[in-house]
Amino acid sequence: MRTLRGEWHGIVVDPVRRLLRRGLSGLTLACTAAFGVIFFHAIAQRSTGEAAVRLLGGVTADLPLWLALLRTPVSLYVPALDLPVWAGITQLFLAFALAELTLGRGRTLAVAYAATLAGTLTVRVMIALGPGRWGIGLPPEAGQVLDTGPSAAVVGLFTYLAVVRRAPVVFTLTGGSMVWESVAVPNLAGREHLIAVAAAVVLGLLHGQGARVRRSAAALLMRSASRGRSAARVPAPAPVPRARTGASAAGPVGVRLRKDRLGDPWKAR
Repeated sequence: MRTLRGEWHGIVVDPVRRLLRRGLSGLTLACTAAFGVIFFHAIAQRSTGEAAVRLLGGVTADLPLWLALLRTPVSLYVPALDLPVWAGITQLFLAFALAELTLGRGRTLAVAYAATLAGTLTVRVMIALGPGRWGIGLPPEAGQVLDTGPSAAVVGLFTYLAVVRRAPVVFTLTGGSMVWESVAVPNLAGREHLIAVAAAVVLGLLHGQGARVRRSAAALLMRSASRGRSAARVPAPAPVPRARTGASAAGPVGVRLRKDRLGDPWKAR
């Protein structure tokens, strides 16, 4: 019960409190994502609109890499063909809302895009390996499957929140459901969801390490700078005087000898 209570406060109660303080501005990303999916779904209902949506956000593994990367941000808003739209919109809104209120807009966008991009790029590696290679290879025909939808981003955000907030129950519900999906229905989407979960776990474990890395780098820079200053302060060795020879050395000695022979004239007086 203590674990469930902690997860409830970390995943739900804290974001709701922040929403009450910030108002509807805390749901900007969630509203934008939901509206984007509804907009592209409405356009795709006609043949002309479907072609336009495919040109803007249709991603397949057989596309050139630069074109796939260019379409990937738009593909987040293109609804998947084999999933119910309204159920997907609900999950999308909830994931982006909780993440935006907990993590902020910048980190939410970064995690969502990283999870989607990880799945897109890894599928290319699986196809390059060939069918059945190491148990993860895919046939070339998989490169023609349309790879769109925000599901990888949604799974990645929920997993990231579960890791950052130390919520094992939420992690089991998200990651475990993806594992079950990939086993029950072994398709391209299931593999991409597993990759999104793995990418979100890595990002979640690295959460908060940026400040530590920056502090370590600053300490190293200060240490090297202090060493440079101390090396610059070391005085140069004094020059060794050269021994005088010849007339310059005999002159003073001759003067002292004459003074010794003649004595001091002032004393004689």
